[in-house]
Amino acid sequence: MKMASWSPSAAAARSQDAWDCLLPGPPSRSNGGSADCSPSGLLAYGAGSCVVVADPRSMQLVCVLPMPPSAAASAHASLAPFVTAVRWTPQPLLRDLSSYDDPSTSHLRLAVGDRQGRIAIWDLRSRQIILWLDLDAASSSATSTRLGIQDLCWIRSDSWLLAVIHGPSLLALWDAASGRCLWKYDASPEYLSCIRRDPFDSRHFCTLSLRGFLLSAIALGGGDGGDVSLQELRIAGMTDSSFDLQKLEKESSSGSASSSPPALALFPLFFARLCFSPIWRHILLITFPKELIVFDLHYGTTLSSSPLPRGCSKFMNLMPDPELDLLYCVHLDGKLSIWKRKEGEQLHVLCGVEELMPSIGTVIPTPAVLAVNSCQSESSVQNIGLFCTDPSSYTQALLSEECVPPKSSNKEMDIPLKTCLVSISDDGKIWNWLVTSDKGVPDAVKEPAPVNGSCPPSTKPRFMEPELPMKISLMGQLHLLSSTLTTLAVPSPSLTATLARGGNNPAPAVPLIALGTQSGTIDVVDVSASAVTVSFSVHSNAIRGLRWLGNSRLVSFSYGQVNEKGGGYTNRLVVTCLRSGLNRPFRLLQKPERAPIRALRASSSGRYLLILFRDAPVEVWAMTKNPIMLRSLALPFTVLEWTLPSAPRPIQNGSSKEISASKELTSNANASTNALSTDAKTTSSETPTDDISESFAFALVNGALGVFEVHGRRIRDFRPKWPSTSFASSDGLITAMAYRLPHVVMGDRLGNIRWWDVTTGLSSSFNTHREGIRRIKFSPVVPGDNSRGRIAVLFYDNTFSIFDLDSSDPLANALLQPQSPGTLVLELDWLTMRSERNEPLVLCIAGADSSLRLIEVNIHNAKSSSGTKSRVLKERFRPIPLCLPILFPTAHALALRTILQLGVKPSWFNLNSATTDILPFHIPETDTASPRDLRSFMIESVLPSVGDTVVPELLLKVLEPYRKEGCILDDERVRLYASLANKGSAVRFAFAAAIFGEVSEAMFWLQLPHALCHMLERSANKSQQGVPQPSISESESALLNRIASREKSAGMVTSEAVKYGQLNMMAFKQEDLWGNANERISWHAKLDGEEAIQKRVHELISVGNLEAAVSLLLSTPPEGSQFYPNALRAVALSSAVSRSLHELAVKVVAANMVRTDKSLSGTHLLCAVGRYQESCSQLQDAGCWTDAATLAATHLRGADYSRVLQRWADYVLRSEHNIWRALILYVAAGALAEALTALRNARQPDTAAMFMLACHEIYTQISSESQTSVEAFASVDENRSFRLPSRNLEDEDLKAVSEFYGEYQRRLVHLCMDATPSFD
Repeated sequence: MKMASWSPSAAAARSQDAWDCLLPGPPSRSNGGSADCSPSGLLAYGAGSCVVVADPRSMQLVCVLPMPPSAAASAHASLAPFVTAVRWTPQPLLRDLSSYDDPSTSHLRLAVGDRQGRIAIWDLRSRQIILWLDLDAASSSATSTRLGIQDLCWIRSDSWLLAVIHGPSLLALWDAASGRCLWKYDASPEYLSCIRRDPFDSRHFCTLSLRGFLLSAIALGGGDGGDVSLQELRIAGMTDSSFDLQKLEKESSSGSASSSPPALALFPLFFARLCFSPIWRHILLITFPKELIVFDLHYGTTLSSSPLPRGCSKFMNLMPDPELDLLYCVHLDGKLSIWKRKEGEQLHVLCGVEELMPSIGTVIPTPAVLAVNSCQSESSVQNIGLFCTDPSSYTQALLSEECVPPKSSNKEMDIPLKTCLVSISDDGKIWNWLVTSDKGVPDAVKEPAPVNGSCPPSTKPRFMEPELPMKISLMGQLHLLSSTLTTLAVPSPSLTATLARGGNNPAPAVPLIALGTQSGTIDVVDVSASAVTVSFSVHSNAIRGLRWLGNSRLVSFSYGQVNEKGGGYTNRLVVTCLRSGLNRPFRLLQKPERAPIRALRASSSGRYLLILFRDAPVEVWAMTKNPIMLRSLALPFTVLEWTLPSAPRPIQNGSSKEISASKELTSNANASTNALSTDAKTTSSETPTDDISESFAFALVNGALGVFEVHGRRIRDFRPKWPSTSFASSDGLITAMAYRLPHVVMGDRLGNIRWWDVTTGLSSSFNTHREGIRRIKFSPVVPGDNSRGRIAVLFYDNTFSIFDLDSSDPLANALLQPQSPGTLVLELDWLTMRSERNEPLVLCIAGADSSLRLIEVNIHNAKSSSGTKSRVLKERFRPIPLCLPILFPTAHALALRTILQLGVKPSWFNLNSATTDILPFHIPETDTASPRDLRSFMIESVLPSVGDTVVPELLLKVLEPYRKEGCILDDERVRLYASLANKGSAVRFAFAAAIFGEVSEAMFWLQLPHALCHMLERSANKSQQGVPQPSISESESALLNRIASREKSAGMVTSEAVKYGQLNMMAFKQEDLWGNANERISWHAKLDGEEAIQKRVHELISVGNLEAAVSLLLSTPPEGSQFYPNALRAVALSSAVSRSLHELAVKVVAANMVRTDKSLSGTHLLCAVGRYQESCSQLQDAGCWTDAATLAATHLRGADYSRVLQRWADYVLRSEHNIWRALILYVAAGALAEALTALRNARQPDTAAMFMLACHEIYTQISSESQTSVEAFASVDENRSFRLPSRNLEDEDLKAVSEFYGEYQRRLVHLCMDATPSFD
């Protein structure tokens, strides 16, 4: 457990680190549902003024990041820095070792926006803010209103940018490296609601408003101003939601766009959300409170609109399934509706509704669900599992000569479909849900048998049928603080404290903190595990006071005012047993009382309890199994405090008086120990034990002091030695007190602190020059401490200080609360787990922001020796290891990635592990490896060696501490790795990328065998033809044959096209591109309008359906502005279809055309005369890259098709900055040299080397199974040189890649040796 260090000299320098939240308060509507899952699986969400980072897999808290107060907090004191937007950076793990220490390029950056209009970019590893973005800080107007943050997202142009919604209607682009605002857009009078990035183009993002205004923007560069391409659109079909918004605007007094609060503050229950479809490009999925809308950005129109289902509350959010064509919608009442896209349409049909807040075991009223996120890292890892679960490797099946799907493909897979969702509720709980199908994966779709020995299109399964039911299961829950904190209690160890329900054994110290909440629950926190270990619903009102009775019982009270005729208060006192969970109320009265309870004071042993009332006598109770009231004290008390356990004194440095006092304390301790040896029956009886006495100090209204001793049923005067000077307070009422033999410390409402030794009568005082003192707490003392008078003082202004009363000048040596945290302190106490003098003091603080914080206080004594002192560190306890390799130091994370890529045996994860039965059938070599011979853990490979062969062993040594801690991979992922470790290098590379959240790279490795197969099939067809190019008549004949078989082919592809999730992003095969285009045509069949008709014609021509295109062009009405251009194109296209159609078109078209066509009609005319290569070039010049690829897939073959793919790859790499999609296009086009160049320019030497290995392995398998290349393969010498399917790669290029990778490995080893292992 990490706690901030605090010393007088470093208090100012470490003001940011001095506060480290242990547990945050619960989130609320004021946080706007801000939550985000990182690509690597980390969950971050806003809770009050903090950001909580948790691991959804193990349901453990990682850390909490508190937002510091604004510099203008005095001017805006009413605005607490509520976190309103959270977004992880998409930056992958950096492979450039020259700048891996730079936090501005860290893969653990987190952008956080708050209600004060500030944006903080955090570095999770250092727990520090590396950059501030504040739009209002640059304003010269002192009266300018602060525009709170509504939403934000990361986009990629020349560098990483942040697109942010400020206030109700301002959109801004920020440079995440320099902190400079690059561009602004004012959308007044709209209320901007959310902003999302396009998964197909990282430059493109869309912003949606509550009224249906949609802004589509593309960041073209990092310059100032005019480098953003904008398109303003309006969503149709939200009639009901618009009516509701108008009513809310009338009810809201601040419902104007000129006000500074964002939409989440003005309309907290009105949600408008959008997301991009991860499967279909240009498709937006949008929800308003009562509508679900599918919007086509390419056409700029609504494709479908579905009303809110009956019985469901309004829509709150939506999430697309990253792999399936499903949509998850969250509703305000905590329900989750699951929607499936209807075949052949962009219309979603409701499949089922599930509860995200179980009705069993929840309190009333039911907690609200504030945010739901999908964990895409789980889906990407599951994606690899679905590919590789079949006993026959998918790579081998793909590359087999017979090209017949394996028999097992007709059976259901063992791994079911699953999607991981994480929900966050306002009672401080994080819920981990698993959405699965009742059945496994359905049967794979049977593909038609390939011809000419070509490779199969794909044997990927169709995942969802309309009748396939889905179910949701709760997999885990993380319980944090459930409500607003009201009080705090820490158990105090004592020799006289015994176990609950009697017994003579002393109660051990426990690392527990009890917290009372506004909702009446008691949360018991285990500080070593950083979690709420148990929660009790005790009271119906707010808990006003809470105290420990020993270490296993709690006493609490609450009261409520009676509104009947007589009035008064109903006081409720309850004893809660932590072991049994029983709540026992006591002091039950039939009638209301005139005075409410003011406070509770429990003795350190837990045997006695003082109940203080307002203007009523104090009651003394014996807290036996059935509590007994001993007597009441009718004195005007202001404060009462029981004595704490005696403080041991350092005998070697004390005076004679201290020696005698120490002897006296030792005798008292021995007497207490002897008293504990009495019979257990006496202790557990209904009467208190007479052999044990405890004392409490008090102060009266007139300033008089006293000490009473409770001995059994008797209460007598302790008769202390009074101070030499009078302590009668004439100027300040005593408001706080602490009592530990022999010291009594008092504080008054004027800020004076006085202390008095009850054995010697010595006394002293000083003024703190602060407001009144509310609480004083003695720090725990252990043998060998140089000081016994350290106290923590809480003032009425909710700040605190730490004083040492044994110093000559306590005020000069005080530790003052740092001003940077800016949170108000409600209650504080010391954690009593300190057992050695080298351990730091830990202060527990309950903040006004409902967070529990721990502060580590290090007191450096000037008289101590200057030598290095050993320090006892308490490690943070976790119930299971935190298996998050992304949190490793960057060098160690890269080392693990390298080991997984090169192939380590699964037995390496299993050694010294409690789960020795994970992989009994996968690893027969479990015990063959020597603990010292780490090289035997690497998988033996027949691939050519690349890089330095000694490096893997060194990296295994570096990772040995993580392996022994068991914090590399959990059991489930070790099983998955063992199932695919021997199924090819490309599969291992995909697994390593998915573990570190690099989904696009994982998709690249999974598609690489298909791309290579496509390239080799194209080259084989070219070599087999060996004939000159066909003549014009032959081309026309082929075209007519293609048109004649159009209907049959289009229907087949539409129903059996590849639809495997995000792999659809990297489609390059002709049948895949053609099938996707045919699927889109059916969505737009009912769209009208001139612009829509132009785009529909363009789609029909791209897939070769010229007949339908002619029919659509001829349907243009004569009065339309596009009649003549359409007629001319119809005549030209009809000539390529049939003579009769041509004659019909000529009869309809007029002789003259004056106007010029502004659309891409020129490409259509080129298609009519068979100039498809030039048509594709024109489409690419116009930016229609997908259309050009579709047209090429329909009409081009061989080198012509490769040129289109290669030019497309250049655009994707340089403009869209998607290197993985560009690489797969390069490979499909046969441009391996260009692919290696792209990797070299991206400074990824490890990926370049792995790319060579994967290509070599796949090509070798294809060559070994080909009858025509058996002799060539047998002639390969034994030096295992690289064999790549490309003629434009020289041996020098391959050697350069290997040498560059070797340098990378050696540099990585040096960095790993310098880095310290981090397990949390």
